[in-house]
Amino acid sequence: MAAKTNPTVRRRRLGAELRRLRVTRGLKSTEVAERLMVSQPKISHLENGNRAISPRDVRDLCVIYEVTDEQVIDSLMEMARESGQRGWWHPYGDLSDSVYIGLETEAASLHTHAPMMVPDLLQTPAYAQAVIGETIPRLTAEQAATHLKVRLRRQHRIYDPACPLRLWVILDESALRRVVGSLDIMREQLEHLKALSAEPHITVQVLPYTAGAHPGLSGQFSILWFADSPEAGVVYLERFTSGLYLEKPSDVRHYGVMHDHLQAQALTPDDSRDFITHTARTYVDADNQS
Repeated sequence: MAAKTNPTVRRRRLGAELRRLRVTRGLKSTEVAERLMVSQPKISHLENGNRAISPRDVRDLCVIYEVTDEQVIDSLMEMARESGQRGWWHPYGDLSDSVYIGLETEAASLHTHAPMMVPDLLQTPAYAQAVIGETIPRLTAEQAATHLKVRLRRQHRIYDPACPLRLWVILDESALRRVVGSLDIMREQLEHLKALSAEPHITVQVLPYTAGAHPGLSGQFSILWFADSPEAGVVYLERFTSGLYLEKPSDVRHYGVMHDHLQAQALTPDDSRDFITHTARTYVDADNQS
């Protein structure tokens, strides 16, 4: 279930508001840093949401930015207090994708293009375990178990009865054909994918090889949307050791248009479900022949 307060999202939104206030006052980050007697990188980290900010720092910044409305100040300070809280994922240690997990936990909807494998939120435990073991080198057994626990915990978002994550996945055919783990694991995974695709809040479309060249050839991407900021999405580009976050409206629109084009080129949801069913049967046939 999604947390009521999400420190990652609160930090990013608070940082964006503080940056807006600074720009409105016509101040440079170096000027603000000098007046607060801190380093300029600290101001940048606060505005980018990369670190928590204390209520005292917020109040000091409000003085610099000449914010006099006590309701606005109190609201910003409350966001600062919430940004210092710990998300459900923190007990698992220092995770490279903790920022993304925080955003995903708070998101109302997620549009994603998955060119290589079934997305994390739709993976079975066996498929997830195989992916983790085969794609992240030099993991200890304990580290692999932690990664698996976190991945399965993230899936609570699509099962939340009060507010399930609205998920729209464009899945490349190669993700269905690539054998991860074993034939049995693939058959189970595709049957699971088919079942989830029938849920009213989950849309899965398969982009077959016959679609030819398409905008998604540039790689995987996800667009996260939030209920209280419907116009302010975040694009996430996954990398091996970290991720890239794009929040400029022009970037979000660009990837939104790309996702729309992929939807148009992919099979319909019903035809995709049939395609997944047919592909799952090939693993049964292959297993019988072995």
